[in-house]
Amino acid sequence: MTTPKLSRSRDLAAKVIYASFQILKERGGEAPGREVIAEVEKRVALDDWAKAKYEKSGYVRWQSILHFFSIDCIKAGYLIKKKGVWYLTPEGENALQLGEVGLHLAADAAYRKWRNDNQPPVSEDKEEVVEEGEQSQEATIHEMEQLAIEGLKKQIGLKNPYEFQALVAALLRGMGYYTPFVAPHGKDGGVDVIAYRDPLGTISPRIKVQIKHRETSASVQEVRQLMGLLQKDGDVGIFVSSGGFTPDAKTTARGSHVHVELIDLDRFISLWQEFYGKLTDEDKSLLPLMPIFFYAPSI
Repeated sequence: MTTPKLSRSRDLAAKVIYASFQILKERGGEAPGREVIAEVEKRVALDDWAKAKYEKSGYVRWQSILHFFSIDCIKAGYLIKKKGVWYLTPEGENALQLGEVGLHLAADAAYRKWRNDNQPPVSEDKEEVVEEGEQSQEATIHEMEQLAIEGLKKQIGLKNPYEFQALVAALLRGMGYYTPFVAPHGKDGGVDVIAYRDPLGTISPRIKVQIKHRETSASVQEVRQLMGLLQKDGDVGIFVSSGGFTPDAKTTARGSHVHVELIDLDRFISLWQEFYGKLTDEDKSLLPLMPIFFYAPSI
């Protein structure tokens, strides 16, 4: 079968999409979108045309093309974008076998089918609408969401361990818990926050929280240390680690006979956004957010 010749935009799209899928596969199927984009730039030969900025938006052409045509992959079930993190589905991993052009064509066909099934017929050519239309707007929403997540990560990264501890306690209060104990500076005996459903702690669960604010991942030994502190019926452990968790730590928590919930930075940010409206003004001031509303095309 003769491989169809792609336009310049589609040829670039095929290359950067394929590279992003390879990167996600190498990283176990998921990675922050910003990291994927940074790695794509290292791997794909980009000429001056690809690196040029659009006059209207000021966005870099190859990055806009990546975001724009990634919507095809989402509709095809190859890719998921959520809270700034990109996930490669099993179908997406299988699509890598199609090669750059084959993957691009399969995703494009899936998008066109989705569009025909869900939207009124359109006649525009996708070659010149990277900055316009609903597909472009959806891509922009994903990009803005990703920028917002990275901005929050940066602000959290600037906080010291005790400030991050205060954020975690504030989140728990926003979720409806009482926090009678938040560890002061110094030794805490392995527990940084204790949270209850009622002021006296008579209603289960009684939550013991361990918090690590650093770039390195929390180890299995640290998770086991928290597990050892859950000695009463109704005790639940939460381990919040801004640096994430090692694979062994995750496996140990999943297989534990006591309940230990692991919360990495992405999940913490997602929860902060979800419960932000329920925080007190004082707690909101620890990491303030501003809602911005977009027209959201059907996904």
